[in-house]
Amino acid sequence: MTNQYDHVNQQNSQKQFNSRMCFVCGIENPSGLHAHFYQIDETTCMGRFLPDNNHQGYPGRLHGGVMASMMDETLGRSVWGARGTDWGVTAELTIRYKAPVPLGQMLTVVGRVTEERRRFFAAEGELLLADGTVAATAEGKFVKLALDDILTETKGELDPNLELFIIPDEPARIESA
Repeated sequence: MTNQYDHVNQQNSQKQFNSRMCFVCGIENPSGLHAHFYQIDETTCMGRFLPDNNHQGYPGRLHGGVMASMMDETLGRSVWGARGTDWGVTAELTIRYKAPVPLGQMLTVVGRVTEERRRFFAAEGELLLADGTVAATAEGKFVKLALDDILTETKGELDPNLELFIIPDEPARIESA
């Protein structure tokens, strides 16, 4: 079995923004996942991350809450492709854990918009192990929020030119183990 998304990178898809301190995508968060996200098409987002010992539940296994965070972020970002300005704020998230997830191997999460309305959308997705095994599935409902609105709500505390940026892929971080 192989992971059908191993070929996705910034050369063949649209790479989404990272931030500095977000737990999921923040590149300066020492305990974060340092995940990278790619828009595959208008309704599909893919995220990759390499969990380490800071993310464990039982010894050698990824904590379920960390899986939930990554799935939440990926599904919430799946609406970004149509306009590149909307993000999803979670209203409801349901996760089904199917297999233990080992640490130290590149993981992939895929999220797809399944229903879209003016202010809300629904999405579903799965977390894949390096060999393509589905370890968890998720579905959720999200409120659309424009990136400009998020920045306005920070009352000038967040400079998008300093906080949101696209970082180059690091080959060692995006290839499967």
